Amino acid sequence: MGRIFVVELDGRFYRCKFCRTHLALPDDLVSRSFQCCRGKAYLFNNAVNITVGALEERMMLSGMHTVADIFCCCCGQIVGWKYEAVYEKSQKYKEGKFVLERGRIVDGIDFSSEVYIDTRPSMSDGEEA
Repeated sequence: MGRIFVVELDGRFYRCKFCRTHLALPDDLVSRSFQCCRGKAYLFNNAVNITVGALEERMMLSGMHTVADIFCCCCGQIVGWKYEAVYEKSQKYKEGKFVLERGRIVDGIDFSSEVYIDTRPSMSDGEEA
C-alpha cells in the first residue's frame, strides 16, 4: 500500500467526524438543504482527502443519478457521495459535486496559526488569596 498524502486546509473547514481529517472549505459549500438516509447533508463544489468508490445508479428524492460513495482517505469511513451524472435537466448543477453527510463531518477551525490570550482576571504571584 502506498503512502497517503493529506491536504491540510487553512482557516475554517469541515473535517471527518471519525479521524478529524480535513475534507472541505465553507467557501466550497453550495447548499445545506440536502437529505440522506441518515439525516442532513451538505453539497460542496470540492472535497479533499477522499477516495471515490464504484459508480452506481441510485434513485434519489430528485430522480435517478449516477453516483459514487466517497470515503475519508485516512480512516476509510463513508462520508457521503459524489454526483457523476444527472439525467434531469433541472438537476445538472449537481454533476461533479460532492455531498458530505452532516452526521459524519464536524465543523472545525484551525487554531495552529492563532495565539490564545487568557483575559480572565487572575492573581499575580505577589498577591494573597
